[in-house]
Amino acid sequence: MEPLISAPYLTTTKMSAPATLDAACIFCKIIKSEIPSFKLIETKYSYAFLDIQPTAEGHALIIPKYHGAKLHDIPDEFLTDAMPIAKRLAKAMKLDTYNVLQNNGKIAHQEVDHVHFHLIPKRDEKSGLIVGWPAQETDFDKLGKLHKELLAKLEGSD
Repeated sequence: MEPLISAPYLTTTKMSAPATLDAACIFCKIIKSEIPSFKLIETKYSYAFLDIQPTAEGHALIIPKYHGAKLHDIPDEFLTDAMPIAKRLAKAMKLDTYNVLQNNGKIAHQEVDHVHFHLIPKRDEKSGLIVGWPAQETDFDKLGKLHKELLAKLEGSD
């Protein structure tokens, strides 16, 4: 299979990949070096690289080396590795303002069915992630009921 893009400055070093990858997944192919990337950091559990369709300069993706579409599909050891990488990248770019974004499902704007975290620099009002959502008035009775229901479900769960 031909890589989507090819350039000498892209990382293509072959490495042994965990057995928890999906042969058809573009991110799993990047992890396995079947598709080149602008790799920034690689650990036992994660792989970070520059986004090729950035919303701001330095927009990076951090992906677990475990294939799963949703956050709740990924083992904790892979998830706990991602945030220290985001922190290292933010420090390396000397970012004062940035977003860390993770979407689950198509209607939540997830485009690749492999959990990933975006580190998006926010250097000014016009670049980076533009966020807005309709705030709702709080019905404290309903909120209290939801709180109790969630606490009951969380009791004894991982």
